[in-house]
Amino acid sequence: MMNKTYPAKHIVAACVAALALAACGGGSNSNGSSSGSASGVTGGTSTGFSGQDASAPALTSDVATDGFNWINYRRAQAGVGVLARNGMLDHAAQAHSDYQRLNGKVTHTEDPTKPGFTGADEKNRVEAAGYALQGDNIVGEIIAATNNNTGFYMAEQLVTAIYHRFVMFEPLFREMGAGSAKTSANYLYFTTELGATRGYSPGLPSHAIATWPVNGQTGVPPNFLSDYEEPDPVPDLNEVGYPISIHANLTETVAVQSFTVRPRGGGDLKVRLLVKGQDANTTMNSVAAIIPLAPLAANTTYDVSFTGTVGGAAVTKTWSFTTK
Repeated sequence: MMNKTYPAKHIVAACVAALALAACGGGSNSNGSSSGSASGVTGGTSTGFSGQDASAPALTSDVATDGFNWINYRRAQAGVGVLARNGMLDHAAQAHSDYQRLNGKVTHTEDPTKPGFTGADEKNRVEAAGYALQGDNIVGEIIAATNNNTGFYMAEQLVTAIYHRFVMFEPLFREMGAGSAKTSANYLYFTTELGATRGYSPGLPSHAIATWPVNGQTGVPPNFLSDYEEPDPVPDLNEVGYPISIHANLTETVAVQSFTVRPRGGGDLKVRLLVKGQDANTTMNSVAAIIPLAPLAANTTYDVSFTGTVGGAAVTKTWSFTTK
């Protein structure tokens, strides 16, 4: 969806379109933001989403805040760090949500001849909002649009959509902003801008990886409707298993030697591997995912194993999760 010419690496380009959901993720990386201390979110009752624990945020009915809080909650669970809320990124996110509402279109790009224009792409829009990209910097954008108007729901759908998860769980982001806009027909646009400037977040330790689902997670959905994500991560199938992913710092390359999942006591499942060089839509070197080619069984524990290198260092990791 994006053809960018920034001086360093791209993060990702992706767009999801579902019956009741549309979402997009993208970003850029260039040479070097305001910092801020990140804080967690607590409280709340069960939403019924996978792996929720006592630290889940409480629903506020402010879509932008709820989406922001849920993304931070999932980032905390994944171990990639929560992000400080940044008013300039909020402004850029709100402006782009308004643009999409005014023009009835889910998009990462804006047309200067259309109402609500603030910048051609996310880099231009965050800079127009005052977020100066200096030194080592990265910018990412993820978008959801749906007639289910809770921020929790939209953020959770973005976690499931694997190309969007790659952006959402980037460890080097330091800050985030969110905005939402609703049409008269109650169709809602939710935009999140993620960034780091004048230096990255500390991120993960060198040669470390984070996983999703996390070790011991319960209530993991057994399936994923692949046709709902565009580009489609499994183009020849629709209902497949829940995506399983690993995430390193953007500055470190992940090389996969073996990445498997099996029901406890059973054999390895057939999977599709998403890694740069083998999947055209995986544009980050620092991530990898496998998608089981059939739905997982309910109430079943699955064991995952990864062997490869991260930043040139050998890494082996095993973990497990249980479906709902």
